[in-house]
Amino acid sequence: MSSTVTDEKTSTSALESGPLINDAVIKIATKNGSGSQSANLILLHAIFGMGIPVSGKNLFPSNIAGLPTWFTIRVNEHGWLAQRSRSDILIAMNEKTIEEDLRELSPGTTVLMNESLKRFVTREDLRLYEVPFSTLVKEACPDTRLRKLVVNVVYVGVLAWLLDIDMKEIQAATDRQFSTKPAAAKINHGAATVGYEWARENVEKLDHLRLQRSDQATDKIIIEGNEAAALGLLFGGASVLAWYPITPSSSICENLTEYFHKYRTDPETGKATFAVVQAEDEIASIGIVLGAGWAGARSVTATAGPGLSLMAEMAGLSYFAEIPAVIIDVQRMGPSTGLPTRTSQGDIAFAYQLSHGDCRHVLLIPGSVEECYEFSKMALELAEHLQTLVIVMSDLDLGMNKWMADPFEPPASGPLARGKILTAEDLDRVGEFERYRDVDGDGIPYRTLPGTDHPKSPYFTRGTGHNPKGDYTEDSKGWKENIDRLSRKFETARELTPQPIIEEIEGATIGVIAYGSSDSAVKEARHLLLEDHDIATSYLRIRALPFSGPVQEFISRYDSIYLVEQNRDAQMAGILKAEFPDVAAKIGSILHYDGLPINAESIVRHIAAHQAERISQP
Repeated sequence: MSSTVTDEKTSTSALESGPLINDAVIKIATKNGSGSQSANLILLHAIFGMGIPVSGKNLFPSNIAGLPTWFTIRVNEHGWLAQRSRSDILIAMNEKTIEEDLRELSPGTTVLMNESLKRFVTREDLRLYEVPFSTLVKEACPDTRLRKLVVNVVYVGVLAWLLDIDMKEIQAATDRQFSTKPAAAKINHGAATVGYEWARENVEKLDHLRLQRSDQATDKIIIEGNEAAALGLLFGGASVLAWYPITPSSSICENLTEYFHKYRTDPETGKATFAVVQAEDEIASIGIVLGAGWAGARSVTATAGPGLSLMAEMAGLSYFAEIPAVIIDVQRMGPSTGLPTRTSQGDIAFAYQLSHGDCRHVLLIPGSVEECYEFSKMALELAEHLQTLVIVMSDLDLGMNKWMADPFEPPASGPLARGKILTAEDLDRVGEFERYRDVDGDGIPYRTLPGTDHPKSPYFTRGTGHNPKGDYTEDSKGWKENIDRLSRKFETARELTPQPIIEEIEGATIGVIAYGSSDSAVKEARHLLLEDHDIATSYLRIRALPFSGPVQEFISRYDSIYLVEQNRDAQMAGILKAEFPDVAAKIGSILHYDGLPINAESIVRHIAAHQAERISQP
């Protein structure tokens, strides 16, 4: 049933210092399409229900049911919820990956495994629990057709016994997972109970790991970044969505469509006050979005790298014809089709200059699910204010994984800020209207909306050379003046976009810069560097492009800068060095690009080793 641990150091340490409380990484190895996701989410929400900070990361195949999938739950009382390189508990249910899964474990790791997989075990330094899942699922589920979907919930019950997870929270999480299927909830909770009772009768609780109730997750929520982004778009006033399905962005559009139907249907007439179009491809999607933006609707599409590539020409039209539009890019591994279900920050440089010619876009870069919500909402307003394309740069780790967060702030009441739009009354008052003239010196012209009842309202919208009136021209001087005006508008954007978050430690000589989903790992790495290596670091998190003044000032204050990013080619470092050449020599890169979420340990190793090398040099 279970074997003792042969790693005496691990066992002795646990007995001497007592069990680790609320600090564990649980890795679950199963098959795609086996129903394991429901079991994993029940486990995640049960732990969260005990008030313990928790996150969940799903590593899944891109297409075929039956291929390997892994779900990792990190539990940490202090709120460190980024990926960690080591697991404390492995639940092994997949014969095809069992040998690899076991090989990568540290000595002393606890393993719950289907007893049928025992033949694959060649190590003697693991805490092994052999569970008769096939027998237990028969007891839990009389219906043979459902057993393959219910069997995974048995390990939820076994783990609940081993770690002291409250079975009342297992019940609540099961009811939540199957809220619309009470019969399924009953069967699955029964399976968890069978697993719990078997473990209670046959195995001792873990002596080195324990979960207990806490208040560190009180008043928090668990949510995916894509869900958060969809809420932000709803509250930001989006009314037109055009999209083409692509991993990992599709759930933004699926969630937003659901919200539209629930909250944007006229209660009296039953008619929709929104439009959702699933277009034939990404080119059509962005075309619809631009058409809607030109007509005055707040419009959006969501995509990933391959779709963003197809949108390049239309992105240039948005920039040059000055049409508001929003793209949410949930980045995945590329180039080409790449790895659709792996995470990356590989689109930054491409998105920044998406199009041919002299063209730069405003990028908002969320570092948390809270910011997925806030920045999606903000992007719609900025697009209208600046009359241009705004791209929100999320990624798969943020977008499709489970994160703990504070509840989101509702939007301010009152009308939406629409930017420089002239009504018929405004046109009477100003007298002269030229669509592309910079009246205020900020590079942003005024516009009218189609249907405005005034003879001076109409104007030409074109992607070819045009003068301030919108008339076609190939005049060289006029071309340069227009391009320079667009550059002024970009400078205006520096003060309107989210400013960087800066955390400085007095006396630190090292600065760390990161962006996006790297934030959680970087914060933990800074803590470990200080605690374990006595290395103090200050930190700046970039939240938007173009950069604002504090970024250059931060770099100037430190002897060395480590820029952490999840791509091979140091894309953000390249942009920084190009825009701030005077401080370029200070910037070194820490690069992570294996498709898995970044972890704190790799950042610590790089900085600690590099600093040790510098100290040893004469």
